[in-house]
Amino acid sequence: QVQLVESGGGLVQAGGSLRLSCAPSGTIFSFNVMGWYRQAPGKQRELVATITSGGRTNYADSVKGRFSISRDNAKNTVYLQMNSLKPEDTAVYYCNAVKAYGSITVNDYWGQGTQVTVSS
Repeated sequence: QVQLVESGGGLVQAGGSLRLSCAPSGTIFSFNVMGWYRQAPGKQRELVATITSGGRTNYADSVKGRFSISRDNAKNTVYLQMNSLKPEDTAVYYCNAVKAYGSITVNDYWGQGTQVTVSS
């Protein structure tokens, strides 16, 4: 049983910063890929950023240069530093963790989400 717990969301003015954290509980193994997704009302959930166990990162074009993802493998914790926030960043942000063997996903876990609201 794995639970992903997000924290760090809140209300911030445009141009401000927030740092999200995602800490799993009940884990006995490391995750191949961890990342963040977001969903705004009436829109599809979209990828924000991912990071592999080796530190390789991937970002959505809309957040490149503004957001930075990192992880602490010893704690199985992933972070998302969000700078220069824009109103269009407003969404519920979800943590994701994947355990895979080769290209085959074995387990795919999701957090309950944390609200990020950016005012103009």
